[in-house]
Amino acid sequence: MTPRIQPGRLKELGPINWVAWKALSRAAGTPDAHLFSTLGRSGRLFRGWLHYSGMLMPFGKLSRFEAEMVILRVAHLRACDYEFDHHTRLGRRAGITDEIRGRVVTGPSAEGLSRRQRAVLTAVDELVGTRDLTDKTWAVLAEFFDDRHMIEFCLLVTQYDGLAATIGVLRLDRDFGGD
Repeated sequence: MTPRIQPGRLKELGPINWVAWKALSRAAGTPDAHLFSTLGRSGRLFRGWLHYSGMLMPFGKLSRFEAEMVILRVAHLRACDYEFDHHTRLGRRAGITDEIRGRVVTGPSAEGLSRRQRAVLTAVDELVGTRDLTDKTWAVLAEFFDDRHMIEFCLLVTQYDGLAATIGVLRLDRDFGGD
C-alpha cells in the first residue's frame, strides 16, 4: 500500500521534530522510523503525543515486560505489523523471548502462562474487543494491579489500539521486514 501521507523531512517536520525523528529512528535501529517522520508532520501535537506515549512506555509504572506483552497483544489483535515489528524488537530487550511472544499471540488460552499473564492478556482482549472490562475481568486484574496500575493499563491498551488504527489509516510502510 502507498502511504497516504509521505514521511516528512526537515522542511515538513521543522527542526525540533526533525531532531526527535532522527534520534528516535536511531534508537529503533532504522534510518527512518516512518511513524515518527509521519506523525512529526503534525507539529506541536507530535511532541505532546511523544510525551504522553513515553509516560506510558517506557516510563510507565507497569513493568517493561508486561507493557510489551500488552502492546504485542494489541498489535496482534489489530493486525498492525508495524507495531508488532517494533515491539518484537523492544520486547526482546524486556525479556519477551520468541516462545513468550508465541504465547502472547495465542492469547490467554496459551499453555505456560502464569495466572497474572493470563489475567493481563484476558483484559487486553476484552478491552480491545468490547471497549470495556467485565467486573470479573476487572477483579482478577485488580488482584495484581493497584488503582494506579489499573488506570495505566487502560490507557496503555487504548493508546496502542488507537495508534494501530492511525498506522493503518495512514498506510505507513513497515520499517523492518518483520523478525
